[in-house]
Amino acid sequence: MNKQRVKQKFPPGWNESQVRRILDYYESQTDEEAATEIRSALENTTMEVPIALVPVVRELIAKRKSSRAQAAKRRNTTPQPASRARRG
Repeated sequence: MNKQRVKQKFPPGWNESQVRRILDYYESQTDEEAATEIRSALENTTMEVPIALVPVVRELIAKRKSSRAQAAKRRNTTPQPASRARRG
């Protein structure tokens, strides 16, 4: 049987070596180490917001997500060459 190698696609700036190092890191963690890392991440990425300000914060987050999505859409819309069939 002829096995074809599939070329892996990685995000910009990433390669197979980096992915393997990250996999090795997480696969070698104990459950306790993983739980500690998760707790630490939550403590460093969450904040308390007074209930009265929740609607304002949600609106700001929605606006930011929308503007980021629009910017990404603009970056990802590159003109595509016409197909050979249409060229005549």
